[in-house]
Amino acid sequence: MNMEISQRAQNMPSSPIRKLAPYADAAKRNGVHVYHLNIGQPDIPTPQCGLDAVRAIDRTILEYSPSDGYLSLRTKLVQYYAQYGIYLSPEEIIVTAGGSEAVLFAFLACLSPGDEVIVTDPFYANYMAFAISVGAVVKSVKTSIDNGFRLPSVEAFEEQITPRTKAILICNPNNPTGYLYTRKEMQRLRDIVKKHNLFLFSDEVYREFIYTGMPYISAFHMEGIEENVVLFDSVSKRYSECGIRIGCLCTKNRAVRDAVMKFCQARLSPPLLGQIVAEASVGVQKEYLRNVYEEYVERRNFLIDGLNKIPGVYSPIPMGAFYTMAKLPVDDAEKFCIWCLGDFQYEGATIMMAPGAGFYTEPGEGRQEVRIAYVLCKEDLARALVVLQKALEAYPGRQ
Repeated sequence: MNMEISQRAQNMPSSPIRKLAPYADAAKRNGVHVYHLNIGQPDIPTPQCGLDAVRAIDRTILEYSPSDGYLSLRTKLVQYYAQYGIYLSPEEIIVTAGGSEAVLFAFLACLSPGDEVIVTDPFYANYMAFAISVGAVVKSVKTSIDNGFRLPSVEAFEEQITPRTKAILICNPNNPTGYLYTRKEMQRLRDIVKKHNLFLFSDEVYREFIYTGMPYISAFHMEGIEENVVLFDSVSKRYSECGIRIGCLCTKNRAVRDAVMKFCQARLSPPLLGQIVAEASVGVQKEYLRNVYEEYVERRNFLIDGLNKIPGVYSPIPMGAFYTMAKLPVDDAEKFCIWCLGDFQYEGATIMMAPGAGFYTEPGEGRQEVRIAYVLCKEDLARALVVLQKALEAYPGRQ
């Protein structure tokens, strides 16, 4: 009895993005090429200035950095955010080990065991993992693939608010749906947060990837809730630097910053080498970001057009990020994804996708949906679409 793992560990869900990796590994060992549509790992080259910064390191000691990150990096981030009308001081930015640590530290600082945080279903699955880690409870308001995952009404949010509710958490542009919140929707969230005195956790990792004429509206653009907002960010997707594990937490709330710093000090410091790469990359030429943006626009258009041409498949048009949720004509998307990796190949290839159910709070939700990341070049996306269509034609559980 004493050697049992914790209840927390037993409750921790497996990642829908990575849980099928053993099946993919087995397929590769059997000589099958796997098109990875399951994970937001871009194939875009990292900026040369970031790679050069690694090669130019001449330190004789790879030392600890300050617990909140190097001042020089935070100062450059101040300039970066100002381009988007987000005005911060270096003291209001804390460097973290990826955006994930920013979320975890915000939860640790702001949520006590039993406190509730409201998300929109479907949501980035790791939010649930972090909530379980701190003993918090995730409650959801439903969005639907049928209307492109539009933000629900104020009433839908207020139905979920209880005396234990401490925060609303959004991802904008959204992972996994690609939805982009309008100014009116952000104002609606502001009013709820202000009325009920809640934190607004805002994951804005994908701000560079917006594909409509609508402007990017940050939580920091909302007047009257400056002390409520805690923003999460990362260089992982912006500069194709997932492996350096550099993100940040931004807030004007001094009490939250002081609390987060205690956890930062406990983990000592964010990655030294990662900060060097990130600082160099923040100054990347605009041409790099423009080329990356144009590439993702083409990939998005190509993928969504291809998906909706497959009989029985439906995907709304994502307005941001580089993901889409697609509905498939299958009995169970997770079974289908496993079947693709274990029992199917077409011309020596198969596909790996993230089962949609793992992005929902309620069992049974999203059973026919998958999250697809369009992080591969168009040639690979074209082949992956052919494999998907052939798989759906051969799948015994097709509906």
